[in-house]
Amino acid sequence: MKETNKSDHQFFAETPSDVIDFFDTSVSNGLSADQYQSGLREHGENRLKESEPVKPAKVFFEQFKSVVILVLLAAAVIALLFQEWVEGIAIGAVLIVNTLIGFFTEWKAARSMEALQKIDRDTIRVRRDGNEQEVESTTLIPGDIIILEGGDLVPADIRLTEANNLRVNESALTGESVPVLKTTDTSDEEAVLSERTSMLYKGTVITDGSGEGVVTATGMGTELGNISELAEEAEKDATPLQKKLDNLGRKLAWITIAIAVLIAIAGLIVGQDPRIMIETAIALGVAAIPEGLPIVATIALARGMYVMAKKNVLINKLQAVETLGATGLIFTDKTGTLTENHMTLRSVNTPVDHIQLEENKGTNDADELSASLSQLLKASVLCNNASITDDDDDQIAEDEQGDPTETALLRAGLWFNIERDDLLNELPEVREVSFDSDTMMMATVHESDDQYYVAVKGAPEKVLNACTTQMSEDGDSESELTEKDKEQWKERSVEMANKGLRLLAIADKTVSDSDEEPYEELRFLGLTGLLDPARSDVKDAISQCHSAGIRVIMVTGDQGPTASAIAYDTGISDDKDADYIHSSDLESPKEMDDSRKSKVLNTNIFARVSPQQKLQLVKMMQNNGFTVAMTGDGVNDAPALKKADIGVAMGKRGTDAARQIADMVLLDDAFTSIVTAVKYGRIIFDNIRKSVMFMLCTNVA
Repeated sequence: MKETNKSDHQFFAETPSDVIDFFDTSVSNGLSADQYQSGLREHGENRLKESEPVKPAKVFFEQFKSVVILVLLAAAVIALLFQEWVEGIAIGAVLIVNTLIGFFTEWKAARSMEALQKIDRDTIRVRRDGNEQEVESTTLIPGDIIILEGGDLVPADIRLTEANNLRVNESALTGESVPVLKTTDTSDEEAVLSERTSMLYKGTVITDGSGEGVVTATGMGTELGNISELAEEAEKDATPLQKKLDNLGRKLAWITIAIAVLIAIAGLIVGQDPRIMIETAIALGVAAIPEGLPIVATIALARGMYVMAKKNVLINKLQAVETLGATGLIFTDKTGTLTENHMTLRSVNTPVDHIQLEENKGTNDADELSASLSQLLKASVLCNNASITDDDDDQIAEDEQGDPTETALLRAGLWFNIERDDLLNELPEVREVSFDSDTMMMATVHESDDQYYVAVKGAPEKVLNACTTQMSEDGDSESELTEKDKEQWKERSVEMANKGLRLLAIADKTVSDSDEEPYEELRFLGLTGLLDPARSDVKDAISQCHSAGIRVIMVTGDQGPTASAIAYDTGISDDKDADYIHSSDLESPKEMDDSRKSKVLNTNIFARVSPQQKLQLVKMMQNNGFTVAMTGDGVNDAPALKKADIGVAMGKRGTDAARQIADMVLLDDAFTSIVTAVKYGRIIFDNIRKSVMFMLCTNVA
């Protein structure tokens, strides 16, 4: 098999046949036994590099890295040497208590990347030497032909050779909130990770459909391996309090030496016994050191951890408490942090009505709807294979199964008491034409007396091209859909998309034969616009951040217009059409001129951002003097979470890798909890500063 050099090949931009030729493999037979053994020797097992286990001794001795602690340690040793037992024992006790508190609070967070290793432990179907077999995912090598179905965890980076209605949840890797439809079509060479629809990536999950593909990378050569490596390399700087205490420690050391020297010289000048004066000078120098300083700081931080736990904020690392108080910039994800994390029908455009919907579950009646809106909702509920339970307990996500856009349509029907089960009793389904990447449409066929009702939904342009008429005002009759009408609808769909809405067009028709072609001579019913809406409490929380001098920046894997719309709704931006920077326009800092750097530093919205770019943005802001907090929930967020001054992971929807590497975890995934934590952090920081001033004054005196 040929030697694979990923840097020279963008497999997503190459045809399946070119990729197969490159790896000298075969779709029907896979690799031969000799090819496999040779490849295994070259590439090794399909595993992420396991980080060395963190030893308890290392965590223990790291508690002594502070200059203040070292000064106190020296003072304790000197005090004991000169038989100042009370002083020496007191300082020693402080050091022991402080070290134990720091050790036990940080030990459980030390094994940050172990969760990534779990992704390797799975089995997968593979075609080798002409036989289909099930193997451990760790045995895969580049060139293997993989067979995938719904529910499978993608075990390696794979170039698709076949895709049947294949949808993949890539949220852990890209931040994209909706399952992505995959095809075998080549992607553009400049396509960012979330737009490479011909590739599957290690660590993502198949939600629907099936497919086959050729493995292009394994282990540390995968995108997930690259993220793991970035996370390992990312180094967190000392916290603001650590820097201040270390600076104070250095000054205390010089003050202690100066006091000892001055006292000794003064005593010798007036003729005192040299030995007594040296002992006195050292004793006074030791007394000048505020031995209570580290334990006061540690207890204040530990108390802060306890208080914040009651506010849905779990602190993993002690220093994170005070870092919160110094935070001047928050990088926040969009989905689930600023938004509700479920798609909702927000806008409906029929040939008659233009309606903005608000979530108003169970308070409307279908009889009160206009005929056109009622018909559109019924068609969208019928042309659907998701399910939703209406139990009125507001636990929406727990009661839904299926594609988020489809559950959103079902939920909108429930607002007006239009239930799919009731409709199916009237119009039993006899056939479903699944969504196809070529037609970009889905259809269901229903028995209706002696005829058949066909409900269709799909991409606006595709649906419009299949329509010849459009619905009239009464909801039953129709009028001609001219080419001019189609162009106007397409323009309207662009306007809606620019507002951040995900669009579906709805159409229907009645036929005499259930096997009739579903995508011809349709009646156009209208456009639906769906959005993952902003949390109701986020706007006020962001306003509090701005009032406190904290800048909030959205960094998302979603599309730019969607990010811009949510930024306006939440108050991150005051402009409805706020500027955003797409990941394809975010070059490395070395390639930026001054004006470009200035734009990046002053932009508050970044879309389709890769893990490397998140890390790059954190570093840029830190280099410009900001104390940075970064929120995240996926494996892709791990490097930036580790590098940020304070990494904030999501407790409900966050991956193990994100939660373990973060400094704090939001148990409710709410942005408002970050604001609460920052407020308490500032109070704690202020209390520590007051304590330091008090002890310095009394001890030096």
